[in-house]
Amino acid sequence: MPSSTYFVKPPSRDELNALIDKAADIIRTAVDYKFILVLLLLKRMNDLTLYERDKAREELERRGLSKSLSKEEMERQIKSEEFYTFKIPEEYIWENIKRDRKRLPENLADAITTIAKMNESLQGVINRIDFLEFARNEENRTILSQLVDLFDKYYFAGDGLSDDIFGDAYEHILMKFAPEKAKEGEIYTPREVINLLVNILDPKPEHSIYDPCCGSGGMLILSYNYVKKNYGSKVKMLNLYGQERNGDIYAICKMNLLLHGINDAYIANGDTLMKPRFLSEGKRFDIVIANPPWNQDGYDEDNLKEAELRQRFRYGYTPSSSADWLWIQHMLYSAKDKGKVGIVIDNGALFRGNAEKSIRKKIINEDLVEAVILLPEKLFYNTGAPGAIIIFNKDKPNERKGKILFINASNEYIKHPSVRRLNSLSDENIKHIVDAYKGSKDIPGFCRVVSIEEVKANDYNLNVTLYVMSIEEKEQVDISKEFYELIKIEEERDRVTEDLKRILKQIVGVIE
Repeated sequence: MPSSTYFVKPPSRDELNALIDKAADIIRTAVDYKFILVLLLLKRMNDLTLYERDKAREELERRGLSKSLSKEEMERQIKSEEFYTFKIPEEYIWENIKRDRKRLPENLADAITTIAKMNESLQGVINRIDFLEFARNEENRTILSQLVDLFDKYYFAGDGLSDDIFGDAYEHILMKFAPEKAKEGEIYTPREVINLLVNILDPKPEHSIYDPCCGSGGMLILSYNYVKKNYGSKVKMLNLYGQERNGDIYAICKMNLLLHGINDAYIANGDTLMKPRFLSEGKRFDIVIANPPWNQDGYDEDNLKEAELRQRFRYGYTPSSSADWLWIQHMLYSAKDKGKVGIVIDNGALFRGNAEKSIRKKIINEDLVEAVILLPEKLFYNTGAPGAIIIFNKDKPNERKGKILFINASNEYIKHPSVRRLNSLSDENIKHIVDAYKGSKDIPGFCRVVSIEEVKANDYNLNVTLYVMSIEEKEQVDISKEFYELIKIEEERDRVTEDLKRILKQIVGVIE
């Protein structure tokens, strides 16, 4: 706890998530959720700076400099950039920003503008939010003040307080607003689906990982977490790259990475299919992973005439109604000679005809498809369609050459813990699918290794149910138990019949 700051405690994971829920309740009808994201990041950066300031003082005192330097020189040394993750001027420390509540929107606007200019990683990120425009009416000023008071309840730094807690809180915000934002066209890939994909691709510390339509950064962050979990500090060797077309989502991605403690990812803002930022620089990647917009329109051959590196699309162009196989081609081109590609895609891309079939045929004939996985339905916020995962491998092991593994995971799900209409993947579901991928052996009703010749005979159709039909779980019938139940029912029927006869006889007697 810093000696020079407010005496409040760091939050636990549950406390921070509860705080986020309260913030969501405050803004739900009035404010874009991005205001919560910016304030969370701003408060985290502020408290981290104060924490690092105290650590700097301790380090200089440990070196004995407090005795040899004047008080003024000591303070200058403490402010040396080497000690800090972010540069924040004293006038824009949180305490100073919030002091004058009448000027709170103006102070926040000035703070994010200045801090963004001083920190390259924050340029075009935190300063996309317009606090001044938002606070034009008194009600919104009140909401802003309430949010600041809410974040004041905890100190967002301290020993033992990991980046994971803040990363989880950020993800909590995204997940909370995902159903609403899905209606507006924002794509949020369920983290269980990403975990499945990452576990299959199995990234290593020395790998470079690239998501060409990175959205909020989930694919990159979960790849980072996977390597960190399995290889510890070697995760620092990992190189993360991403590109996102939407400027606001790009900013969310950058903030998400920073709150997860990932400060050195390379993220670009721009249209990947038209101007692939990193490919233009000659980069290729060990793993390419993505959930691109399904059936994205507007990209046919005419529209791509001005696209950079048109050789990416050497297998052909898609109709303007769906860019699915353009994304696949871009990802294959982006992968190194021994690289792997994992994509979450619309199930229709597996079997649609015409130009898409022509592209699919060429890629299958080059033996690049390693596995196709049919996902359960109702996993995604913006569609009830099941979706599929395709794994491409430019360096298939000998035992997998000339073959494709089909996995029918349509029954591998649990009910979603918080959204009634959705399903989810449990850890057991994920393990079952990953084990099937690694084993690459036939399991009746679940997965099957199919020769490319058989796929050709099926007119290059990759629809999983064509090769693996799930076996419906049959109810076990206890014949003996059912027999005695039937006897009881018949005895009860006979009893009721006798009662009816007696009643009818009495009625007839009365009438007579």
